[in-house]
Amino acid sequence: MKALSVRPVSPLVVRRLIVDHHYLHSMPAATWRCFGVYAGAELVGGAVFTAGPRHGWRLMRGGRPQHVATLARLWLADDLPKNAESRVIGVILRLLRQENIWKLVLSYADPTVGHRGTIYQATGWLYLGRGSPGSYVDLGDGKPCHPRTVYGTLGANGVGHLRRTGIPAKRYLIGGKHRYVYVLDPAWRWRLRDTPQPYPRNDHAP
Repeated sequence: MKALSVRPVSPLVVRRLIVDHHYLHSMPAATWRCFGVYAGAELVGGAVFTAGPRHGWRLMRGGRPQHVATLARLWLADDLPKNAESRVIGVILRLLRQENIWKLVLSYADPTVGHRGTIYQATGWLYLGRGSPGSYVDLGDGKPCHPRTVYGTLGANGVGHLRRTGIPAKRYLIGGKHRYVYVLDPAWRWRLRDTPQPYPRNDHAP
């Protein structure tokens, strides 16, 4: 753990790692900041921040789009210690607080792939409940796939097109993702519009 270091990098540095290993298998089109995680000279992880949802900044009273960033991708090598994610997130948040550019960081945990936000709970984020239901694609195996993952794998995610190519795809709605926020500037804590809720303790939290 002591050998790990975290530093700002260009999107090109972490792009291949994110595309190859993150469960969405895609790199956000417009990134604001990226961080590389290194074990010595070896790149073993990456974090990508974007503007996120178009209205994410409305979580804060008096907020503006430039005040809120979204942690859109986070991936660390599986052979790192279990608490590596917590340490990396802690370092990144400390760097962001020092820069004092953003007031709030938003992130999501996708219960369809077994995520409930344990890493955010361990690092003191606030839980704001589930977001709006999302549209996912079933490729015929009964497993929901994010449309971006389907597009990255097959080059298309339109159900009609996939069916014409012989894939028995169907689209359906699932429950929204878990929403977490971290207030970088404590003076802005009162601006949160939503009341924080208890952390979800299982993947079926309402």
